[in-house]
Amino acid sequence: MKIHRLCIIGVGLMGGSIALAAKARGLCQEIVGVDRDGENLLQAVELGVIDDACVDAREGAEFADGIVIATPVGSVRPVFESLRPVWSDKAFYTDVGSTKSSVVKAAEAVFGEVPKNFVPAHPIAGRELSGVGAATVDLFLGKRVILTPLPVTQIRALEQVRRFWHSLGAKIHDMSVAHHDHVLAATSHLPHVIAYTLTHMLGRKDEKDEIFQYAAGGFKDFTRIASSDPSMWTDICLANQKEILAYLRQFEKELKAFGDTMEQGDWQAIFDFFAEAKAARQRFLDQHHQ
Repeated sequence: MKIHRLCIIGVGLMGGSIALAAKARGLCQEIVGVDRDGENLLQAVELGVIDDACVDAREGAEFADGIVIATPVGSVRPVFESLRPVWSDKAFYTDVGSTKSSVVKAAEAVFGEVPKNFVPAHPIAGRELSGVGAATVDLFLGKRVILTPLPVTQIRALEQVRRFWHSLGAKIHDMSVAHHDHVLAATSHLPHVIAYTLTHMLGRKDEKDEIFQYAAGGFKDFTRIASSDPSMWTDICLANQKEILAYLRQFEKELKAFGDTMEQGDWQAIFDFFAEAKAARQRFLDQHHQ
């Protein structure tokens, strides 16, 4: 696959990593980065992540034959509004949003319907760090990218986007928009909410109990994702509110049930609970390494 001009809108961790991987694999003749943060753009140029930079998505995308929207999901609609006057039937468009229903609704609001050459995507890859300085060339290597094509999606555009992500080293999976948001609410969005909530609770207690001073590796591992970008995760929670709330209420019931078991002092029930959870995680590990 060869792209003459690739436009990446949002040159942070994801956008920067896409640029680095595309350069390393010789996919593009030119990469232009678009970002509202001038300092971040300057850093992207200095690091050699992008070849050209601008703050206007319309200007950056006008002559591109591949456009990737790598902004937080809360910013996608304004991006679509900027792109509308220069939207090209000859280019392919994709995104990296962690929620897909909100992205589809944003496209429908701006264009009346989802453009046929826009293929919503979500790379299941990332780090707790943010900004172009955190970008890595191998972020997508061996990772899953979920595509959520719609009935109106153009076959040619779908194949272009599929080849694009595959060229970055990713494994491609197709899924419906609704199913994506349901699954990711459980596997990604809820864990982030839990990590943030635990860290928030203990952070307040730490002021008087010095809890963090005695926190061990388990706390560090479990709460690692609470170092993620708060703005991005605020957008995700609001964009997938219904699905996340449903899992959150289910999790609350699980916590209460376990608390009741502990209160009863039932050793076998507690052991069985932990054993089942350990077995479930092993199943996850076995599937993850397939």
